[in-house]
Amino acid sequence: MGFSMLFAFLILMILGVPLFLSLLSTSFLGIIMLGDFSLLRVMSQQFFGGMDVFSLMAIPFFILAGILMNRSGLTDRLLDFSRLLVGSVRGGLGYVNVVGGIILAGVNGSAAADASALGSILIPPMVKDGFSPSYAAGLTAGSSLIGPIIPPSIFMIIYATMTNTSIGGLFAAGILPGLLLGGAFMGMNYIYSHRYQVPVADFTEVRKRKKEILVRSLVALFAPVIIIGGIVTGIVTPTESGALAVGYCIAAGIFYTRQLTVRVLAESFYETVRLSSSIFLIMGAATVIGWLLKWEQVPQRFASIILQAGLVDRPWLLMVVLSAVIFPVGMFMEEVSTLALLTPIFAPIAMKAGIDPFHFGVVMTLNVTIALITPPMGACNYIVAAVGRVKLSDVFVRIWPFIGVALLVLMAIISFPPLTTLLPRMLNL
Repeated sequence: MGFSMLFAFLILMILGVPLFLSLLSTSFLGIIMLGDFSLLRVMSQQFFGGMDVFSLMAIPFFILAGILMNRSGLTDRLLDFSRLLVGSVRGGLGYVNVVGGIILAGVNGSAAADASALGSILIPPMVKDGFSPSYAAGLTAGSSLIGPIIPPSIFMIIYATMTNTSIGGLFAAGILPGLLLGGAFMGMNYIYSHRYQVPVADFTEVRKRKKEILVRSLVALFAPVIIIGGIVTGIVTPTESGALAVGYCIAAGIFYTRQLTVRVLAESFYETVRLSSSIFLIMGAATVIGWLLKWEQVPQRFASIILQAGLVDRPWLLMVVLSAVIFPVGMFMEEVSTLALLTPIFAPIAMKAGIDPFHFGVVMTLNVTIALITPPMGACNYIVAAVGRVKLSDVFVRIWPFIGVALLVLMAIISFPPLTTLLPRMLNL
């Protein structure tokens, strides 16, 4: 039955059927093959139950906060601050790209949003300053990967919801790996800039406006502080933190930058509803197919294979094997679906092997995140190519070194668990 469902799902995807409908249709086919039509009554309960989870309420708030940051001009101020910090060296705009990705990661938790914001603002000036268009697009796509790792993270919220893991603890676990990923991309930029002798950009005007930029940036920098600080310290829940960030961005956009008009707000709300509804529909549909797989004891069968192979006694090897499954699946499936489908199967096995839930959560999140820049899908590649006006084929050719570096960071995280467990333990999360 499992192979028939997989085949049917792939056919529906190839035909261009919307993802949530593909998942629901595959579930319906599975029930027909089982011959127990009483299960059809449970499908609707599972579908709406998969969306009716309080912690998922944080997702639309973080999406809206990110959109408001971009449309209110706060994102521009954050990137000006990044220019002031690291722009006045060889390959400076490359470092600005990565630092901007780190700062923006503390607002919206979405790689796609970061790729769009960074690409539209930084790729043209990077090309003007001597970077090749394909490298500028590749670095932007790589920087966008930091978004789902440094809190807040939409992917982590989904994982935590499905495993009853502390969202605040998981957010804290992602901080050091996110910074490590950013440092790795900075190292790549250093090598590229010196190898190809990228000119030192003229940031005289930026330095002259140092005080002005600092003052302007303080307002924008307060948004990540609200989100990360509130959640990690336990003052507010992730949902409350997202709501506070939205309120702050609206106030800053109306009274400080004065770029948020009624029309812009309406467009922002519409975009949030569109993006959030697609995520919730996929979550509901994936819950249905996950429930059906549990009904047929597929996770138990997979776990028995792992037990027979003796991988539970070797946590490091188990993490590598599970990553070797998660990453390819994420290459061909939407990331929310990958998490929703594989988390209920893999997380219990990881816990049985004694792997820290925060550690495995970050590893699973990073796996599906790297898939965002990996061909043939690689959603972030399409985004940076479009907004940066770079040939998609050039991006696909240039992206492989960034994928390789990200995979090396993944192996480092797998091999050294304290990178993910240190901060949650220090904060008693």
